[in-house]
Amino acid sequence: MDKKKTIIFAEDTVHIAKLLKFKLEKEGFNLIHFASGVGVTDGVLQYMPDLVLLDIMMPVKDGLTVLKEIKSNPILSKIPVVLLTANSHEEYVVKGLQLGATDYILKPFASAELVLRIKNILKMQ
Repeated sequence: MDKKKTIIFAEDTVHIAKLLKFKLEKEGFNLIHFASGVGVTDGVLQYMPDLVLLDIMMPVKDGLTVLKEIKSNPILSKIPVVLLTANSHEEYVVKGLQLGATDYILKPFASAELVLRIKNILKMQ
């Protein structure tokens, strides 16, 4: 049997974090949660996850800053990063994709769609 895929996610809204954890663990993923962008890059270095899921709008350190840190590190740059945010402004979508995000998903999101997008990125069915 395949090893569980690990996802690190940064989400500062408690109910969304709980929902993500519940839905993705139910699908067989191993989840590591950060309540802000602080420490995420170190966590990615420590755990070497299969995917990183980032909220953009977080206190102290936002998701775009974390994305930039991950993509500028040669050891981490190949790890797919998905931005999950309520921010639909075109400038953020474009900036996120220019910085190397694999996907940009808007909140509120459909759980089934989010799971399918993650599985597609990780080539799972």
